[in-house]
Amino acid sequence: MLEKIKNKNKIRLLRYVYYDHTNDIPEIDWRLIHEKNNIFLSLKYLKTLENTLSDTIRFKYILFYDRNTPVGFAAVQLIKFESSQLKIQEFPCRISDTIKNKFIKNLDVRVLICGNLFSCGEHGFIYNPNRVSSKIAFESLSIALREIRKNESSDKPSFILLKEFWPESFVHSDNCKQHDFREFKIDVNMVLKIKEEWHTFDDYMASLKTKFRTRVKNVFKKASPITTTNFTAQDISTFDTEINKLYLSVIEKADFKIGKLNASTFRDLKIALGQAFIFKGYFLDNKLVGFTTSFVLNEAIDANHIGIDYEYNKSHAIYQKMLYDYVELAISKRVNELRLGRTAEIIKSSVGAKPVEMKLYVRHGNSISNTLLKPIIELISPNEYEIRNPFKLQVN
Repeated sequence: MLEKIKNKNKIRLLRYVYYDHTNDIPEIDWRLIHEKNNIFLSLKYLKTLENTLSDTIRFKYILFYDRNTPVGFAAVQLIKFESSQLKIQEFPCRISDTIKNKFIKNLDVRVLICGNLFSCGEHGFIYNPNRVSSKIAFESLSIALREIRKNESSDKPSFILLKEFWPESFVHSDNCKQHDFREFKIDVNMVLKIKEEWHTFDDYMASLKTKFRTRVKNVFKKASPITTTNFTAQDISTFDTEINKLYLSVIEKADFKIGKLNASTFRDLKIALGQAFIFKGYFLDNKLVGFTTSFVLNEAIDANHIGIDYEYNKSHAIYQKMLYDYVELAISKRVNELRLGRTAEIIKSSVGAKPVEMKLYVRHGNSISNTLLKPIIELISPNEYEIRNPFKLQVN
C-alpha cells in the first residue's frame, strides 16, 4: 500500500509500501538498504519468526523510498497484550502503585511494535543517513505506523511502540517525539566491552581482581561435571521436549510471558543462519540441564535466550558458567562487545558488563488518550540496581 502523505511540515517525506509476508518483499530493494547486515533485520531471520510464530503474532514490513530509491526498512509486529501475561513485581522498570492498580491490572490491548520482541537493540528500523535525514526518516516512519493502525479493520492497536535505541542514537530517535511519541526508559542493557589484549579466556582472567578470579575458579569447580555441546539443527530437534521445558522454566520467571519462542524456532534459526546462530547445550550425566543461544553480529555477540533446570542451578553454578562461556565466545570471535541484555545486573556486572541505558517511545492511537499518556509515562523509570567492577583497572 502506498502512503498518502500528510505533509504538515511542508517537507518532502518518504513514499512507502508495506508487506504482510517476507516472501513479498523485493529483495533487491531490501539489499540496497540493508548494507550493515543486521542479522535481526535479515530476511532469513524475519522469515523464520514469521513461519514459526504467526499463530500468535502478526508481522508486517515497510520499505521506504526517496522518489524511486529505497532508503529505509521497518519490521513491525502486532501482538495482543494481557495483564495476565505480566508479572508486576518483575516488570522491566519501576512503576508507581497508581499505574499498577488503575492501569496495568486492567490492561488488555493490542500493541503495534516497531522493533524486535525477542532481542534488545535497534532491530526495528533502519534508514540510509546519506540519503535522508533522521527528521524525515522518523516522521515518515510515524506516518507509516499510524496508517497501518488506521487500516486495521477491527480491534485496532491501542498503542504504537518503538523499541529500543542505544544512547548514540537518541539525538536521531528523539525526532519521533515531534509526532506525539512519549519516551521512557526500561532496565539497562548490560554490555561487556572486549579488550583488544584479550586473546584467550586466560587473558580475561588475568585482568580480574583476585576476588573475582577466585569466583571464576569456584564457578568452574562447581560446574566441572557439566559438559557442553554446540547443537546442530538435528540436535535441537532431538531434544525439543527438554528444550521447551527448560525455556519455559526461565520464561515463567521473566517479566513478560508473551511472544515465546520454542524449539522449532531455534531449529529453524539454526538452519537459516548457520554459524551466525549458536545453540549450546549443557549436560549433567547425559541429561540436558540448560542451553544458551547467541547471535554472532558484525562487531558483537548478542547473548539471547537461555533455558535452565533450576534444580541444578545453584549446586552446579549453571547460570554463572553460561555467563563466562559467553565471555569466552566473544573473545574467540574477536568482537568488540558482548551484549548480555536486561536483568540480573549485579551478576552480569561481576563478569565485567556495564549498564547502558536504552530508550523506547510509545504513542496512543487516540489523540486524546495520547495526551493522557504523558503523566503515566512520567511515573515510569528504570529499576534501581547495583553493579560491581571486577577488573584491576577500569574497563572503558
